[in-house]
Amino acid sequence: MMKVIVFLAEGFEEVEALTVVDYLRRKDIGVDTVSITQNNMVKGAHDITVIADKKIDDINNLDRYDGAIIPGGMPGAINLRDNARVIEILSIMNKDDKMVAAICAGPIVLQRAGIIAGKRVTSYPGFEEKLKDSIYMEEPVVRDGNIITSRGPALAVDFAIEIIKYLRGEEKAEELKEDILYK
Repeated sequence: MMKVIVFLAEGFEEVEALTVVDYLRRKDIGVDTVSITQNNMVKGAHDITVIADKKIDDINNLDRYDGAIIPGGMPGAINLRDNARVIEILSIMNKDDKMVAAICAGPIVLQRAGIIAGKRVTSYPGFEEKLKDSIYMEEPVVRDGNIITSRGPALAVDFAIEIIKYLRGEEKAEELKEDILYK
Protein backbone atom coordinates (compact mmCIF):
# COMPACT_ATOMS: atom_id res chain seq x y z
CA MET A 1 0.00 0.00 0.00
CA MET A 2 1.24 3.45 -0.85
CA LYS A 3 1.75 5.70 2.15
CA VAL A 4 2.24 9.44 2.68
CA ILE A 5 2.89 11.91 5.48
CA VAL A 6 0.58 14.85 6.14
CA PHE A 7 2.46 17.26 8.37
CA LEU A 8 0.47 19.11 11.03
CA ALA A 9 1.69 22.24 12.79
CA GLU A 10 -0.13 24.57 15.14
CA GLY A 11 -2.34 26.78 12.97
CA PHE A 12 -2.78 24.35 10.03
CA GLU A 13 -5.80 24.81 7.74
CA GLU A 14 -8.15 22.03 8.81
CA VAL A 15 -10.06 21.68 5.52
CA GLU A 16 -6.84 21.35 3.52
CA ALA A 17 -5.35 18.70 5.80
CA LEU A 18 -8.37 16.61 6.71
CA THR A 19 -10.04 16.54 3.30
CA VAL A 20 -6.83 15.16 1.85
CA VAL A 21 -6.43 12.59 4.64
CA ASP A 22 -10.03 11.40 4.24
CA TYR A 23 -9.99 11.13 0.45
CA LEU A 24 -6.58 9.45 0.23
CA ARG A 25 -7.62 6.82 2.79
CA ARG A 26 -10.82 6.18 0.81
CA LYS A 27 -8.63 5.17 -2.13
CA ASP A 28 -6.34 2.90 -0.09
CA ILE A 29 -3.46 5.30 0.32
CA GLY A 30 -2.05 5.05 3.83
CA VAL A 31 -1.69 8.39 5.59
CA ASP A 32 0.26 9.20 8.73
CA THR A 33 -0.69 12.57 10.16
CA VAL A 34 2.50 13.83 11.79
CA SER A 35 2.78 16.48 14.48
CA ILE A 36 5.97 18.53 14.25
CA THR A 37 6.13 18.85 18.05
CA GLN A 38 6.32 16.37 20.92
CA ASN A 39 2.55 16.63 21.36
CA ASN A 40 0.12 14.54 19.28
CA MET A 41 -2.60 17.14 19.85
CA VAL A 42 -2.40 19.84 17.16
CA LYS A 43 -4.74 22.83 17.06
CA GLY A 44 -5.69 24.10 13.63
CA ALA A 45 -6.18 27.67 12.45
CA HIS A 46 -9.88 27.54 13.35
CA ASP A 47 -9.52 26.00 16.82
CA ILE A 48 -10.16 22.41 15.76
CA THR A 49 -7.79 20.10 17.60
CA VAL A 50 -6.63 16.94 15.84
CA ILE A 51 -4.78 13.98 17.33
CA ALA A 52 -1.87 13.22 15.00
CA ASP A 53 -0.98 9.59 14.29
CA LYS A 54 2.72 10.21 14.95
CA LYS A 55 5.23 12.78 16.12
CA ILE A 56 7.97 13.95 13.79
CA ASP A 57 10.64 12.20 15.89
CA ASP A 58 8.88 8.89 15.09
CA ILE A 59 9.66 9.35 11.38
CA ASN A 60 13.02 7.67 10.90
CA ASN A 61 12.52 5.43 7.84
CA LEU A 62 11.50 7.50 4.82
CA ASP A 63 11.64 4.41 2.60
CA ARG A 64 8.17 3.55 4.01
CA TYR A 65 6.66 6.67 2.44
CA ASP A 66 5.78 7.62 -1.13
CA GLY A 67 5.36 11.33 -0.46
CA ALA A 68 4.62 14.19 1.90
CA ILE A 69 1.84 16.76 2.01
CA ILE A 70 1.95 20.28 3.43
CA PRO A 71 -1.38 21.91 4.32
CA GLY A 72 -1.59 25.69 4.44
CA GLY A 73 -3.10 27.83 7.14
CA MET A 74 -1.47 30.46 9.27
CA PRO A 75 0.65 30.25 11.25
CA GLY A 76 0.75 26.54 10.34
CA ALA A 77 2.66 27.02 7.09
CA ILE A 78 5.21 29.27 8.81
CA ASN A 79 5.65 26.69 11.59
CA LEU A 80 6.28 23.98 8.99
CA ARG A 81 8.62 26.23 7.00
CA ASP A 82 10.69 26.95 10.11
CA ASN A 83 11.03 23.29 11.17
CA ALA A 84 14.43 21.94 10.11
CA ARG A 85 13.30 18.29 10.19
CA VAL A 86 10.33 18.99 7.88
CA ILE A 87 12.69 20.72 5.43
CA GLU A 88 15.13 17.81 5.62
CA ILE A 89 12.37 15.24 4.95
CA LEU A 90 11.00 17.21 1.98
CA SER A 91 14.49 17.60 0.51
CA ILE A 92 15.16 13.86 0.79
CA MET A 93 11.79 12.94 -0.69
CA ASN A 94 12.29 15.32 -3.60
CA LYS A 95 15.80 13.99 -4.22
CA ASP A 96 14.32 10.47 -4.27
CA ASP A 97 11.66 11.69 -6.77
CA LYS A 98 8.82 11.07 -4.34
CA MET A 99 5.67 13.19 -4.38
CA VAL A 100 5.80 16.49 -2.51
CA ALA A 101 2.52 18.41 -2.35
CA ALA A 102 1.53 21.73 -0.76
CA ILE A 103 -1.62 23.82 -0.75
CA CYS A 104 -2.49 27.45 0.07
CA ALA A 105 0.43 29.02 1.99
CA GLY A 106 2.16 25.62 2.09
CA PRO A 107 4.38 26.20 -0.96
CA ILE A 108 6.52 28.55 1.19
CA VAL A 109 7.73 25.34 2.87
CA LEU A 110 8.77 23.94 -0.51
CA GLN A 111 10.59 27.21 -1.23
CA ARG A 112 12.55 26.88 2.03
CA ALA A 113 13.39 23.28 1.12
CA GLY A 114 14.83 24.55 -2.18
CA ILE A 115 12.78 22.19 -4.33
CA ILE A 116 10.67 24.49 -6.54
CA ALA A 117 13.32 26.39 -8.48
CA GLY A 118 12.29 26.28 -12.14
CA LYS A 119 9.09 24.38 -11.28
CA ARG A 120 5.54 25.46 -12.12
CA VAL A 121 3.68 26.16 -8.85
CA THR A 122 0.66 27.95 -7.44
CA SER A 123 -0.39 29.12 -3.98
CA TYR A 124 -2.85 31.25 -2.09
CA PRO A 125 -2.92 34.73 -3.68
CA GLY A 126 -0.31 37.02 -2.15
CA PHE A 127 2.33 34.33 -1.60
CA GLU A 128 3.67 34.41 -5.16
CA GLU A 129 6.48 36.85 -4.26
CA LYS A 130 7.69 34.39 -1.62
CA LEU A 131 8.10 31.62 -4.21
CA LYS A 132 11.29 32.90 -5.84
CA ASP A 133 12.82 31.04 -8.74
CA SER A 134 9.58 29.14 -9.46
CA ILE A 135 7.26 29.63 -12.41
CA TYR A 136 4.11 30.97 -10.78
CA MET A 137 0.73 30.06 -12.25
CA GLU A 138 -2.73 31.21 -11.22
CA GLU A 139 -4.29 27.78 -11.72
CA PRO A 140 -6.40 25.80 -9.20
CA VAL A 141 -3.94 22.88 -9.04
CA VAL A 142 -0.51 22.66 -10.67
CA ARG A 143 1.58 19.52 -11.08
CA ASP A 144 5.18 19.70 -12.27
CA GLY A 145 6.87 16.33 -12.10
CA ASN A 146 6.68 15.14 -8.48
CA ILE A 147 5.57 18.54 -7.15
CA ILE A 148 1.85 19.27 -6.71
CA THR A 149 0.57 22.65 -5.49
CA SER A 150 -2.87 24.20 -5.08
CA ARG A 151 -4.36 27.57 -4.17
CA GLY A 152 -6.56 27.22 -1.09
CA PRO A 153 -9.30 25.66 1.03
CA ALA A 154 -12.01 25.61 -1.65
CA LEU A 155 -9.67 23.52 -3.80
CA ALA A 156 -8.85 20.85 -1.19
CA VAL A 157 -10.96 18.32 -3.11
CA ASP A 158 -9.21 19.06 -6.44
CA PHE A 159 -5.84 18.91 -4.64
CA ALA A 160 -6.69 15.49 -3.15
CA ILE A 161 -7.87 14.24 -6.55
CA GLU A 162 -4.59 15.27 -8.19
CA ILE A 163 -2.61 13.52 -5.42
CA ILE A 164 -4.66 10.34 -5.92
CA LYS A 165 -4.13 10.59 -9.68
CA TYR A 166 -0.37 10.89 -9.12
CA LEU A 167 -0.16 8.03 -6.60
CA ARG A 168 -2.84 5.59 -7.81
CA GLY A 169 -3.71 6.65 -11.34
CA GLU A 170 -6.55 8.25 -13.25
CA GLU A 171 -8.98 5.37 -12.61
CA LYS A 172 -8.77 5.74 -8.81
CA ALA A 173 -9.14 9.51 -9.10
CA GLU A 174 -12.26 9.04 -11.22
CA GLU A 175 -13.62 6.51 -8.69
CA LEU A 176 -13.23 9.07 -5.93
CA LYS A 177 -15.03 11.71 -7.99
CA GLU A 178 -17.91 9.29 -8.46
CA ASP A 179 -17.90 8.24 -4.78
CA ILE A 180 -18.15 11.83 -3.52
CA LEU A 181 -20.58 13.02 -6.22
CA TYR A 182 -17.98 15.41 -7.63
CA LYS A 183 -19.22 15.09 -11.21
